[in-house]
Amino acid sequence: MAKKTLDQLDMRGKRVLVRVDFNVPLDDDLTIADDRRIRMALPTIRCAMDAGGRVILMSHLGRPKGKVDPRLSLKPAAMRLGELIACDVGFAPDCVGPDVEKMVAALADGQVLLLENLRFHGGEEKNDPKFAQALCNLADLYVNDAFGTAHRKHASTYGVPALMPEGTRAIGFLIQRELKFLGETLENPERPFVAVLGGVKVSDKIGVIENLVGKVDRLLIGGAMAYVFMVARGQKVGKSKVERELEKKGKKKDMVAVAAKLLETIRDSKAEVLFPEDHLVARQPTADAETDVQSPEIEDGWVGLDIGPETIQIYREKLADAKTAVWNGPMGVFEMAPFAEGTRAICEAFAQIDEDGTAVVGGGDTAAAVEKFGLAGQMTHISTGGGASLEFLEGKPFETIGVIDDA
Repeated sequence: MAKKTLDQLDMRGKRVLVRVDFNVPLDDDLTIADDRRIRMALPTIRCAMDAGGRVILMSHLGRPKGKVDPRLSLKPAAMRLGELIACDVGFAPDCVGPDVEKMVAALADGQVLLLENLRFHGGEEKNDPKFAQALCNLADLYVNDAFGTAHRKHASTYGVPALMPEGTRAIGFLIQRELKFLGETLENPERPFVAVLGGVKVSDKIGVIENLVGKVDRLLIGGAMAYVFMVARGQKVGKSKVERELEKKGKKKDMVAVAAKLLETIRDSKAEVLFPEDHLVARQPTADAETDVQSPEIEDGWVGLDIGPETIQIYREKLADAKTAVWNGPMGVFEMAPFAEGTRAICEAFAQIDEDGTAVVGGGDTAAAVEKFGLAGQMTHISTGGGASLEFLEGKPFETIGVIDDA
C-alpha cells in the first residue's frame, strides 16, 4: 500500500489541510493528561512548516454528538502544540465558515492554525457533502495523519480527500509508520510470529482471531475475553466479567455461541493457540482485595482479574524466541497493582524481543499499559489507534487510505 507522503508534495505557499488526531484525555480542569498523540504528529507538522506550507490542522475531541461543548474544545491542544514546537499556534473558533476562512487567508508561509473540534458539527461523522466541501475550500493540499480515525469514513478523513484533485493528497509520517509496521508485519513477518490478544470484549477480536490464526505461529489469549471461551467449553468462571451478548443495530448476538465457533476455527488452524492455564482471582476488583490463584476453573464467588503465575511463565516462554510479535489488549485489570503482573510480564517479554525483531503494540489500553510500565521506548512501534489497529489486524481495507494518491 505505497502512498504519497507529504514530503512528496510542493507545499511552499500552499494551504496544507492536515487531519491529525488530537483526541487527547483532559483532566477536570481541562488540562491535557497525556499529550502523546500531539507529540506523535510533530514530525508531520514540522515538515509542513519547514517546507513553507500554510498549515491548517483539524481534529476531533471526544463525542460532542454534533453540538458545541466548551469542555471538548481543542484550545488546550493548540496551547500544548505551541509549547512543543516553540512558536505561536493560531486557534480558530470553528472549523468552517467566514471567520475561519479569513484566518486561513491571513496565514503566512510556515504558520500553523488549529481548527475547533470537527465533531461540533454533525456533518463530520455523517460525511456530509456540504460540510466536506466547506473544509475542502480551506485547502490546496490534503494530508491525513490521523490513524486513530482512519477506519472511519468521516468528512475530514474521506469526504475531503475524495473532493481534492489527484496529486494533492498524501499521508503523514505517522500513518506511513503505522502502515509499515502493521501492514508489513502481517504480510511478511519474520518467524516465529507470535500474537497476544487480551482485553474485555471478544466481540472486538472475532475478525482479528479469524485473520491471525492463518498467519501466526502462536496466538496467546488473556484478559476477560478468555472467560467467554471458558464458558463455551463448559467451564466455571465464577463472577468473572463475561461478554455473553452483543447488541448491534437492534439485534442481539450470543457471544458464547460465537466463541464456540471460534474454538472450532482454532482447532482447524495450524497455529498454536493458548488460553490461560490458571487465573489470579479476588472476591471483588479492589486494590486491597484478598486474592487467590485458581486453576483450571474459577470458583463460585470469585472474579478473574489477571492471568495466573503458571500462565505468565508459559506466555514468557512462547514469546522468548519471537522474531515478530503483535499485541492488542491487556491481560487483566493492570490499573490496580495486585492484578498488573500478567500485563507487565507481556510488556517485559515484548521489550526483550531481539533487536533485529519487531515488537508492535496496539493502541488504547495496550499502549497505556506500556507507558505505565515505562517500557514504551523498547517497543519497535506503538500504534496510536485502538479501534483502527484492531481493524487493520482483521485485514480490513481502509477506504480513507485508499483515496490517497499512490506514491
